[in-house]
This record gives sequence, structure tokens and C-alpha cells, in this order.
Amino acid sequence: MEIPVNAERLWQRHLEMARIGAIAGGGVNRASLSPADRASRALMVRWAEARGFGVFVDPIANLFVRRSGREQSPAVLTGSHMDTQPLGGRFDGMFGVLAGLEALEALEDAGIETLLPVEVVVWTNEEGCRFNPGCMGSMCFTGQHVPADFHDVEDSDGVTFGAALNEALAALPQARRRSFGPPPTAYVEAHIEQGPILENLGKTIGVVSGIQGVCWYEIMVHGQSAHAGTTPRSARQDALCEAVAMIAALQAEFHDPTDTVRFTVGKVVVTPNSPNCVAERVLFTVDLRHPETAILRRLCDQVEAICRGHARHCRLEIRETLTVNACTFDPRIMTLISQQAAALRLPMTVLPSGAFHDALFLQRIAPTGMVFVPCAGGISHHPSESASPADLAAGCRVLAGTLLALAS
Repeated sequence: MEIPVNAERLWQRHLEMARIGAIAGGGVNRASLSPADRASRALMVRWAEARGFGVFVDPIANLFVRRSGREQSPAVLTGSHMDTQPLGGRFDGMFGVLAGLEALEALEDAGIETLLPVEVVVWTNEEGCRFNPGCMGSMCFTGQHVPADFHDVEDSDGVTFGAALNEALAALPQARRRSFGPPPTAYVEAHIEQGPILENLGKTIGVVSGIQGVCWYEIMVHGQSAHAGTTPRSARQDALCEAVAMIAALQAEFHDPTDTVRFTVGKVVVTPNSPNCVAERVLFTVDLRHPETAILRRLCDQVEAICRGHARHCRLEIRETLTVNACTFDPRIMTLISQQAAALRLPMTVLPSGAFHDALFLQRIAPTGMVFVPCAGGISHHPSESASPADLAAGCRVLAGTLLALAS
């Protein structure tokens, strides 16, 4: 059954949300639990309350919008995140949230009653760029952590996650508090692909088969600050020189002719970061990914040895901040998504996700799947990130049909 999705409403809401935390170039900077993030959540609540939907928040500030069913069984769940990268785009995460809300509104507009409740969730801190690691909300919801595990994590300004969490919870007094509760009946997440495959193949819908595994590291190199003009190089404990050697060695070791291994150093913090001082400390991150868990684990096991092999005069601290095995999604949900796309005559393909999403954690406790739509040039995590209104509406129609099938 095709659900009458309002494509214009969906598009206008993307534009309205994009004004919260807007930056130059059409992008968005909406750090997790920041004032901008809180403002976007408040707008979501206003839209939900205008339709009479229930609004709830759990102990880690995951926000839920609920459309009731005939039974009060665990809900069919959909959603994504609203937080962005510092130079983020308008659609990463936000599409999944707004597509979920539009699906609820479309069901309401059509007067369709479901057996099970359907809920939209806004996950807390998916990106992990303000507070590390990412996906804190979905990890706590699925029982892999508790919020207290993250309370002392600090952002670059020294603000703790616990303090930011308390502010976010206080900012939504109208949302009813609830515990993490039982697992959902199923979880389906809609998202832009964040890669070029769908666009290159001319496909509108991606039926996601699974998500590759990921390991994150924080590596701190401790040297000693010294005068750049008076200290001989042979006498230096130069943290930056040794960090650069470590990064180069890791890059060489993880070179993959098939281009399957994903290795990234995305953050480097130098102290004192002065042009005429030898670096005292360098913090850098490693993001390592592969679709096969066994290969990923073998690669990760080499990180510490390679770094220590290039720590000639400096002291080294290595912390593994996130390790998540690769996953495969529920075949039944993949079939439902495929059937909806076929019924709507939308060109589709099956593909894995190179990025990790909250769905990676949800699949551990509930049947889970994902729907991808194309993004222009495969570009994401950048202000130029773009998706067409037609593709967003198509993905929302597939999502709405899949949710209805699961909730019936």
C-alpha cells in the first residue's frame, strides 16, 4: 500500500531545520547537545505536539515521538540523529528523523490505524565529534553502556557530557521521562548514502545489507617543549615529528590495492601549537574500518605496535575509544524494503554501508534494516552535501510502507 507522503512538507522541514546552526556554504554546525541541537529538538517536539503525538525522552536524552497503535506492544521504531559534524550538511541524520516524522503524519493524514505503535527517535550524539565516542544514545538504549559511562567525557572547551546532558533534559520539560524499556519490535533507519554508489548506478533506493566494522583510537604523544631556534634537533623530544612518523607508517601499512580498508586520521591537536616552539604534546585520532570483522581485528591489532615502533624519544598513550564489529541486517526487513521499492517502481540496488549508524547497535536487540537515498557526488560531512526533494520523498515513501507493514 502506498502511503500519501507530503513531499513538499518534507522538503520545507529540511530547509527549516537547516536554518538552526546554519554555516557558510549552505551547511550546518549542530554539535551534540549544543544550543543549536536543543533548538532543533524543540522544533521537532512542536511539530509532534501539533499532531497530537506523544513525546518522550530517556535518561540519555534520546527523544521519541509516538503514534499509538491498537495495542501497546513494543513499537516499530524509526529515526536517526540531528547532530552534525562541525562542517556538516543538511541531510546527514536529519533525513532519517524528518522522514520518520513525515511517515507518522502521512499515516495520520490517511486515517490508517496500525496494530503496533510507530515511533520516531532522535538519537543522542551519533557523530561523536563533540563528545567521543559517537552513538552514545543508541549504545545506552541497547544496553551496551549506561549514561554514567560517559558523564566525565569532556569536549574541547572542558564541558562534560554529563553537564550538557542535564541541560538538554531540562530544555524539554514537556517530554515525558521514560526508561530505556524493552527492545522495539523492529528498527528501520532512512539515510542519505554518504557515498557515490546509488548516483553512479542511477538508482533511487539502496537496500542496505549491513554496516562495516569500525575501530577508533586516540593516540597521545608526550614530548617536551623547547625553543625552535636554540635546541639542536638531536636533543629534542619533538612530539609532532614522532606523531607524523607514526601516521606515515600507519598509512603505509594499511594501504590496500582493493581500496576496501578505510584508514583515516581526522583529528590532530598540537600543544603549544606555536611556530617557534617544539611540540610538547600531540593528540591524533585513528579511524579504521573494514566490512569483515576478522580482517578489521587483525588490522587494529597492529596500531599500537606501529606507533610504539616510532616513539623514539617521546612517551606514548594509546586509547581504543570505540570498537564495533561489522553487522548484517535482517533479511525479512531487507525483503520488505525491496518490495516497497518495487511496488513504487523505484530503481533499487542492495549495497553495504561504509559509514556507521545507530542501526549498527540496534541490530543487536531487534530486527533492523536501512533505506538509502542518493546524495549528490557522494559528498557528505561537508556543507555542499545535497539530496534532491524527489529522492528524499521516494525514500520516505519506501520507509512509510515498510513501517506500515511491520506495524500491521
